[in-house]
Amino acid sequence: MTKTASGPLSGVKVLEFAALGPGPFAGTFLSDLGADVLRVERPGAPDPKPERFDARGRKTIELDLKRPEAVAECLRLAEHAELLFEGNRPGVMERLGLGPEVVLARNPRLVYGRMTGWGQYGPYAHAAGHDINYLALTGALHAIGTAEKPIAPLNLAADYGGGAMFLVSGMLAALLHARSTGEGQVVDVGMTDCAAYLVSLFYGMLAGGTWEDRREANLLDGAAPFYDTYRCADGRWIAIGSIEPQFYAMLLDMTGTKDRLAGAQMDKAEWPVRKQILRDVFAGRTRDEWCAIMEHSDVCFAPVLSLKEAPGHPHNVARGTFTQVAGATMPVPAPRFSATPGAVQWAPAPIERDKVTALAAWGVERG
Repeated sequence: MTKTASGPLSGVKVLEFAALGPGPFAGTFLSDLGADVLRVERPGAPDPKPERFDARGRKTIELDLKRPEAVAECLRLAEHAELLFEGNRPGVMERLGLGPEVVLARNPRLVYGRMTGWGQYGPYAHAAGHDINYLALTGALHAIGTAEKPIAPLNLAADYGGGAMFLVSGMLAALLHARSTGEGQVVDVGMTDCAAYLVSLFYGMLAGGTWEDRREANLLDGAAPFYDTYRCADGRWIAIGSIEPQFYAMLLDMTGTKDRLAGAQMDKAEWPVRKQILRDVFAGRTRDEWCAIMEHSDVCFAPVLSLKEAPGHPHNVARGTFTQVAGATMPVPAPRFSATPGAVQWAPAPIERDKVTALAAWGVERG
């Protein structure tokens, strides 16, 4: 397979050790930005299916890292890479002979990314976990959901937002440092650390007395009548975010509730009553009817689209937000670059069974 990379990272070589969750997404993101990503998989791993969007755009080779010759091959690959990342529990790569100390000795300019849930040290460091657990430990999960219970926001906040995106941004920051100084380093991405960082605004509001440490009691957590989702007459939903006074005034005009919702917008004592009024109003029309009334206005409105609906929405179509690759609909790479646009380099490809060819493509001869 000939790679014709497009994107601002074209020419950057990345060695990825296969893992779960945010690791594969980080590899996809780097590939979409044009990097030459080579993934190392365990023996017997199946070829990725076309719908495995987080396996697209890179070559994969099979190496048994319990064998010394495979470890030696990885070290030679690392000599040709600028970025390397792995998602094992702390100590695993060291036991394999591929820890940062060994690898950086072979390539001092290398950026070595480490993706874990709890970080490389701490009381939880060696325990298993998932996004919901990492989010729970940061205070974020406590703040998300209904008054009755916390609700996990899929695995977007810790795995992908706090994991993959911080891994990529951290490694690219370290890459700038390595290119200017010749000094590589380790980037320790603990999803609890990064998810906590994402909640910085709310910790600031809590410290300032403008956020209550309970759910459905605050401006952005579903308590405010002007920042919530509402069920329509057809059972579908809309999202309202009319925070600013001028947008709130427009909301009252478009819903015909100016008389019933008169008074201070930020009076929390009135929020439950006002929300019920809006529930009743929105329930009186279908989602499409509310779209006809509110779309393209400054009321801060959007229909709540399903995963099947979203690709066909006119705004997403106009932006080209989704595309078809190997017969499957997937989001296109983001953000957009004016001079070096990213691209889906290719659909998920079978594992390269001919390791000699794959290694040679990186300039590595087998020992």
